[in-house]
Formats: sequence, structure tokens, C-alpha cells
Amino acid sequence: MLIDSHCHLDFDAFDEDRTAALERASAAGVGRVVTICTRLTEFERVRALARNHRAVDCSVGIHPHNVEEEGIASADRLVAFAAEPEVVGIGETGLDFYYDHSPRDDQRASFRNHIAAARETGLPLIVHTRDADDETASILAEEMEEGAFSGVIHCFSAGPALARTAIELGLYISFSGIVTFKKSDELRGIAAEVPPDRILIETDAPYLAPVPKRGKRNEPAFVAHTAAAVATARGVDVDEISRQTTDNFFRLFRKSAARAGR
Repeated sequence: MLIDSHCHLDFDAFDEDRTAALERASAAGVGRVVTICTRLTEFERVRALARNHRAVDCSVGIHPHNVEEEGIASADRLVAFAAEPEVVGIGETGLDFYYDHSPRDDQRASFRNHIAAARETGLPLIVHTRDADDETASILAEEMEEGAFSGVIHCFSAGPALARTAIELGLYISFSGIVTFKKSDELRGIAAEVPPDRILIETDAPYLAPVPKRGKRNEPAFVAHTAAAVATARGVDVDEISRQTTDNFFRLFRKSAARAGR
């Protein structure tokens, strides 16, 4: 079984064929999908997808792009949303200094509140980071000193230093279709070195469709191509990557494991 640990099924790109996309995922061997919340104002829509589809879980959080519009949610508010049975993770949250759609201080405050919610609930933190490697690593390390939490750096496209820090802190690293791109040699090198018990895979659909689907809208079924690329980078067969990433997912996302009867 494969698992798409991060996608956005609620986005408008799926309005015409959302159910069909899930059926294609199932046909491709994808047994579970996590649809990720990026705005609390859209949480009920995200949650409804998980409630209405047995193989779908969801998260709760505010993407760093959206913090200015959504406001800085308190940890208590996030914890309250996380009590819903379909919610298996906190985020996505983090720092994006590439686009700077929200003020950096607001991003930092939101990130720390999400960490506090992950710590209190025991649910994994789902981290987005772009052009903010050093500060992401610093905040994660500082917060880990305040109390342990679990989590994943999603759609990993950063450098080896952040990968090492994440692993040292006990976090997981999730690879997306970027690992299949022609110019991603460094990323494939990182994928080859990550410990086997810390790897996840995802699509981040509808974005970042992997080769050979690049240029098309991404969807959960395409996580199979990412799995194949990671397997090649690590010199193992794709069945081993499927098993490892599925086992890793259920170890990290324990609430999903319970929902799936694992």
C-alpha cells in the first residue's frame, strides 16, 4: 500500500472530479490520503472530505501564506479543532520567506502556536518551509527544548543541514514530486541518506506533479511515481519503499492508524 501523506483535495482544482481522483488513487494502490488544512475558515470543508471518504484523513492549521488574512490562531483554538475524529495532524504551518505573503513575525508566532498545539494533542506537526532553513531549524530546536513533539517536514526541498537537524530532533522527512525533477540531484542525494524509518512520500496535489506527469494537475494516484524515484535513489525496489513509508506514516500519524484499524 502507498499513502499520500499530504495533498489538498479541498482546492478548486478538484471540483470537477474529486471522487474520481480518489478512485484513481485507490486503483493505483494508494490506501490512505491526508488532505491538509491551510485556513481555519475552510476547516469544515476539509473535515467534510475526511468524514465522507473512508480512506481520507485531515489536518487543522493555517499555512504561513495565510496567517495575515486568517489571524494568528491560539494553541487552544487549534487544540479544540484537533479533537474532531478526522483530524490526524496539526498544520500545515511554518515559515515561507520566499513569497512573504504574511509578515515574518506573524508567521513565527503562528508556527510556535501550532507547535504548542502539536505538543498538547500529541498529533504530529506538519511543517512547511521555504527559504527559511536556518530559522525553521532554530525554532524547531528551541521548541523541542520546551517539550517533545513529533512532526514531518513536508514537501522537502531544503538542504542537507535542515534534513540533519530534522532527523536529530526525531522528525520525519516527506518527499514530493520534486524528487523526480531533472535538476533535483541534491534532493535525491538527501533521499538516499535519510534513515529508512524517517521517510514519507506525498503529492502536495494539485501542485508539483512528478515526472512523467509534470505539467499536469497533480493528484494522489501520482504518489506512485514519487515512490519509484525514492526507491531508485536508495537502490531498493519500490515494494520496499511502499512498505517502509506506509509503516512510517502509521507510526507517526497514530490517529490515522486507529481510524484505519491498524
